[in-house]
Amino acid sequence: MTDPVLKDPRELYYESDFPKQDQETPALQKKMKPVPDCGEESYVGHERLLNRRVLITGGDSGIGRAAAIAYAREGADIALQFYPGEEPDAKQVAKYVEEAGRKAVLLPFDLRDAAAPEKMVVQAVKELGGLDTLVLNAAQQITQPSLAELTMEQVRDTFDVNIISMFATVKAALPHLPAGSSIITTTSVQAFSPSGHLLDYAVTKAAIANFTVGLAKQLSKKGIRVNGVAPGPIWTALQLDEGQPEEKLPVFGQDSLMERAGQPVELAPVYVFLASNEASYVTAQIYGVTGGEAINL
Repeated sequence: MTDPVLKDPRELYYESDFPKQDQETPALQKKMKPVPDCGEESYVGHERLLNRRVLITGGDSGIGRAAAIAYAREGADIALQFYPGEEPDAKQVAKYVEEAGRKAVLLPFDLRDAAAPEKMVVQAVKELGGLDTLVLNAAQQITQPSLAELTMEQVRDTFDVNIISMFATVKAALPHLPAGSSIITTTSVQAFSPSGHLLDYAVTKAAIANFTVGLAKQLSKKGIRVNGVAPGPIWTALQLDEGQPEEKLPVFGQDSLMERAGQPVELAPVYVFLASNEASYVTAQIYGVTGGEAINL
């Protein structure tokens, strides 16, 4: 009898303290220590998204990068939005997509610009020949110790990037999305258990969770499914781009039940499932990948 292949999840990925580090905005994944695991070497596809045409926002690093690599290896062509200045990371992702035999379209857009979502969708549709999957993942997360130090400019920027652009992107994409399409948002455990130092970010993530469920109720009549993923503490460039207090970075994620931070590749299978036809009866749901912290909507 063959023994099962079991792996202790506590020891499957990086579990030590992270080195102290900092980067100027925009932070780049390629400069992180250790570099996050987005499945570059490990993810194996099975044609579950064959010939799909996907737009991923925030796709140059972290969770968006992991989704892009997985989707390409599942057979999808990818249009990849990223913040201007993050070209080195975005070009790496394009290389992985093309090595999988799929098309990569790079879209450098600042989502604080009200015109960006529509321009981005138009270009994606033109270069991919259509659109059937949206992964809305772009985010701004900047830690502030108190409301007094949180500027209204930051609040507006966080809302513009995290939730306003989500409305605009879906609105621009809807005329192009056929029945069977899938929209996947990225909310957060912060939507359900907010940290005081991430006040504006947490509020937008709660709005995204609500948006996801409400939009699913509208679009089910068109045969379009809408779901969300709620990550917990995941090791991404977002954390180095003023996303966490510097003194907390070394032990980031170690208070989870898994006693470590998650890696972006650990979310990829969820994004693949939610986009695939295998999730045909799944809509208006939020899937937690939190290392054990409960989510409740």
